[in-house]
Order: sequence, then C-alpha cells, then structure tokens
Amino acid sequence: MDATSGGPWAGTGLDPLSGRVLEFLVGHPAAGAEAVAEAAGVPVEDAERALRTLEDELLVLRVAGRPTRWRAGPPRSSLGSLLARRRGELAQAELYMEQLHEVYRAVSGSHAPHLVEVLERAEEVAARYAHLLRASRREVLHLAKPPYVTGTETAYGEGRERAAGEAAVQDGVRLRSVYDTEGFTDEMSLETALRGTAGGGELRLSSGLPVKLVVFDGTTALLPVDSDHPAAGSLVIHAPAMVAVLVALFERLWERAVPMSLESRQDWPVARQAREADIDERTREILHLMATGMKDDAIARVLGVSRRTVQKHVSEAGTALGARTRFQIALLAAERGWL
Repeated sequence: MDATSGGPWAGTGLDPLSGRVLEFLVGHPAAGAEAVAEAAGVPVEDAERALRTLEDELLVLRVAGRPTRWRAGPPRSSLGSLLARRRGELAQAELYMEQLHEVYRAVSGSHAPHLVEVLERAEEVAARYAHLLRASRREVLHLAKPPYVTGTETAYGEGRERAAGEAAVQDGVRLRSVYDTEGFTDEMSLETALRGTAGGGELRLSSGLPVKLVVFDGTTALLPVDSDHPAAGSLVIHAPAMVAVLVALFERLWERAVPMSLESRQDWPVARQAREADIDERTREILHLMATGMKDDAIARVLGVSRRTVQKHVSEAGTALGARTRFQIALLAAERGWL
C-alpha cells in the first residue's frame, strides 16, 4: 500500500510513517518498537513516536508484559472511528467556513458573492488563478487573445514571468487552449503558447476569439472585466448556468479551431492524401498556418524562418494553384487536400 502524502492516509490525518507502522502491525499479531523500526526502515525513536501517535488515535494497543509490544486494533472499527471523528471535524470546519463567508459578504457589500466574485487588483487575480489551477482535478479550458498582460504577477498564464501558469496544472488534468492568431505578434506570445503545451496541453489556433477565458473543472470560470484592458480586473464566475454557457462557447470555438503542436514547430496535422501532393513540406506548413488567419510575420516567428521565406512559399503556392490572392490560395489548397 502507498503511504505517501497522496496515498490512502492523506484523509485520515496520519503522517506517512504512522501509516506504514499501522500497515505492519495489521499484518503481525504483535511487535516491539525495534521490530517496527526495522520493518519501517527508521530509527527506533521515530517508530516509538509513530506508535504513540497511533495509540492516541486508538488505532493500536499496548500488549501487557515486558518489553512493551504493540498490536493493531480491528481496522474496520478503529479506522472507522477515526474517520468518523475526521468527518465531524470537517463538518465543523465547513460550518466555520460558512460563518466566515457571511462576514466576507457583509464586509464586501456584495449580494451574491457566491455566484460572482470581482477581483480588482492584479495580485488578487494572480493568486485566485493559481488557487483555481492547483485545485482543478479534471480539465482546464483556456481561451487566450491579445492584449496580453506583461509582468511578474499575471493571470491566465500570460507574461514573460508567471507566478502561476499552465505548468501548475496537476498531473492527470487535461489542459485545452485556443489561442487567437492575432496573438502571435511577438516572441512573448509564442513563448506563452509553448509553455502551455510543454506539459502535454493541447493547443489550437483560431481567429477572432471573443474573450479571454479560463474554465476550471466545468464549475468555475475566470474572465476579465474588460477584454481590451485585462489589467482592469477579473470576474470569477460560480453560477452554474453562466459557467455552462461559457463551456459551450469554448467547445464551439475549440471545434472550429486548427490543432497545432508548437513544441516541434513542424508537427502540423496534415491530411493523409496531402503527403502525395505536389507541394513541399515547408510550403504545406506555411499554408496551414496562413489558413488560420496568421500574418506573415507571425508565421515566420512560429516556424523560425524569415518573413521573406514565408512570402516566397506563398507566392510559389499561388503560382502552382493559379491563384492571385491569399484567400484563393487557401481555398484552392483546401480543395486539393493540402490542408
């Protein structure tokens, strides 16, 4: 059994060593501190301290006689009693939380802070974002669009230095991000997207995103009060109906966005038949990005080539397709299966 901090003992209040000692005693009729210490791989003093902790929690008993030996109580009854006490303590903590919340409501003057929180200061936004990100257990949805906030304390995973960003997503939590193609106007934007996918996050590109947004586990949403001025503050939405609408908005945008992998800057999704088409791989990559609405400068930055190289490939594709405008190039390239 795993007795780490994230193992089965985390909810009992027992430390990992006490958990290991209890596991050992459950499998042995009785044992002295020396045997327990040897089995747990710790000094005798540490084993004795763990045994006293377990005794205080009524999980082990001293066996009469010398030297002192210990045995575990029946786990179902002894651990059941411990868990019942913990549940009672949690219930008291929840009651106290509600009392504190009522004080918070009275001080903040908000009539429905349980549905919407207003965060006015940048440090509040960053702290709340970090807390929500660490607390997520299933999925984080992310819409990113300019203007971006630059600074050391930023929300939404943006900025050259982040106090909290995509890297803080817990293991096993799915991260899906849609970035506005207009956001790839400088190196900071590209670095932000790279950080978001570095831990296994999924990235797509789209043009004309309506809002900056992060949704945590489908229950809480974070978005700026004013998308054009993200430093003006943010809203934390808890109202289920409002969060459901925002999730639906994200899913609609995700559906029509173009999948990307910026870690290699080359692993673009390409239709199978395009492999055989009369177009080289670099041109296909450029056309693929161009079709998302990205400008030449942004395409050059993403692929790590010059703007002139991008224009050369676009021009050659236009000649091969018999197209004169970028729109015609994208349309005909899609018809041929190049995209």
